[in-house]
Amino acid sequence: MTKADIIKEIQERTNLNRDIIKVVVNTFMDVVKDNMSSGENIYLRGFGTFLLKERKEKKARIITRNETIIIPPHYKPFFKPSPEFSKSVKENLNIKSN
Repeated sequence: MTKADIIKEIQERTNLNRDIIKVVVNTFMDVVKDNMSSGENIYLRGFGTFLLKERKEKKARIITRNETIIIPPHYKPFFKPSPEFSKSVKENLNIKSN
């Protein structure tokens, strides 16, 4: 599913103006990116959490140049679904596969 598909689905469910939905979806994504870029996690009760996971420094190899490089410590964005979200997905997939 793409962002355009999400906007279309929301429009079909709510009958709201497509341009308004597009602004809201884009603003939501900007808020998530901006807050995570400043080091904040985002908690959406019943949906999940956007977390920053710390990655330690590590060595890596560039095989084509036979070089060893150091990858510095960094943070990586991660999404952890809520138990309700996970349960809903599992139940719906089980129903479809049967």
